[in-house]
Amino acid sequence: MSKHAPSFTCTACGAGFRKWAGRCDSCGAWNSIVEEAPLGTGPGPRALAARGREISLGSLADEDNPPPRRSSGVAELDRVLGGGLVPASAILVGGDPGIGKSTLLLQAVAGFAGQGLSCLYISGEEAGAQVRMRARRLGLAQAPVRLATETALRDILTTLDRERPDLVVIDSIQTMWLDTVDSAPGSVSQVRAAAHELVSFAKRRGVSVVLVGHVTKEGQIAGPRVVEHMVDTVMYFEGERGHQFRILRAVKNRFGPADEIGVFEMTGAGLAEVANPSALFLSDRGKASPGAAVFAGIEGTRPVLTEIQALVAQSSLGTPRRTVVGLDGGRLSTILAVLEARCGIPFAGMDVFLNVAGGLRVSEPAADLAVAAALLSAREDIALPADTVVFGEISLSSALRPVGQTENRLKEAQKLGFTRAIAPAGSKLGAGGGIDVLQMSDLTEVVGSVFGAG
Repeated sequence: MSKHAPSFTCTACGAGFRKWAGRCDSCGAWNSIVEEAPLGTGPGPRALAARGREISLGSLADEDNPPPRRSSGVAELDRVLGGGLVPASAILVGGDPGIGKSTLLLQAVAGFAGQGLSCLYISGEEAGAQVRMRARRLGLAQAPVRLATETALRDILTTLDRERPDLVVIDSIQTMWLDTVDSAPGSVSQVRAAAHELVSFAKRRGVSVVLVGHVTKEGQIAGPRVVEHMVDTVMYFEGERGHQFRILRAVKNRFGPADEIGVFEMTGAGLAEVANPSALFLSDRGKASPGAAVFAGIEGTRPVLTEIQALVAQSSLGTPRRTVVGLDGGRLSTILAVLEARCGIPFAGMDVFLNVAGGLRVSEPAADLAVAAALLSAREDIALPADTVVFGEISLSSALRPVGQTENRLKEAQKLGFTRAIAPAGSKLGAGGGIDVLQMSDLTEVVGSVFGAG
């Protein structure tokens, strides 16, 4: 008979080890490594050879009705969910502390309750008086939402089994405690077991469950990554504390498009929907100034225009600073290397600061050309025309590659009054016009024709 090798897991970060140690090498936590029993072990032999029940098999050609949707009355939230809430779905919402997750979900659950759904809000972090105080501030004190403050998962599941609500919000999954798991609340074992029980209950009883998750300093939802695989939808609530804008972004959605965003504005009365994010992100844009370029991007299915700002200054440090907000720092290093190696424009000995206005985070490769234009504009002290938008991907050879949904980007730019665009050659412009598109095949063309540098 083969012997199972012992397995040890860190309850703080989920890292696996072959032997016990007092300190986790991955996260640095002390006394957090525990032994886990291998699958198939335990008292008594497992009768793996016993026959189980036969499962029914279907065909790919079978036609199923699309899942029904329930609207919250908040258009931006419904957009991110893929058109509304799907019954028996499990949703995980993460975000930085104090960013407004509880405010968003309290408004959302009140909206669903207003549409006739039976809704429960269970808080494990705040007292009932604190939740009611927030509800009064948001004008939701009369919303037909039932409230409870509890962390014992066994008691919560017993109550849900009796009440059978349509929607329940668990704030947060890190505070839930399952008495069958021998570890502290918030540990990897507790989070994994609690999420499994709640998701299983949602599928078994037809109850939609929304789980609030804390995030780590790296911006990932704390706990094992298996939780994100369990749920149907994973959403992040993003934003900078110094900005009033908040972005609700879907990074996984089994019932709708991923990377869809909803834009909200934080006000004294809670979160307000933003129907036209482009106009809001560009509302503070004045006359043309060096170091600014308007990027025509796509977030999910929505075209969004935002301003990318750059500042280039002589550095007195041995290693010049590279500060990036809202973009990938590695992508900035790549673009700077292409400008220096292929276009002959050095940035050595210069501090470079890059920022996406409004607190939006851009991960699309189509922002490469807008970043390069902002850097060149700041370095040469030449302002781009105020009526120009820029988009395109830059390869390591400095060639400009076409990007998708060019027509939607141009339509959004034209709607906001832009009359000129700089785009890669070969872009599919579609029918119609109204905006002058300057197509270029290489970054050196942009440097020479737009900035006269090189």
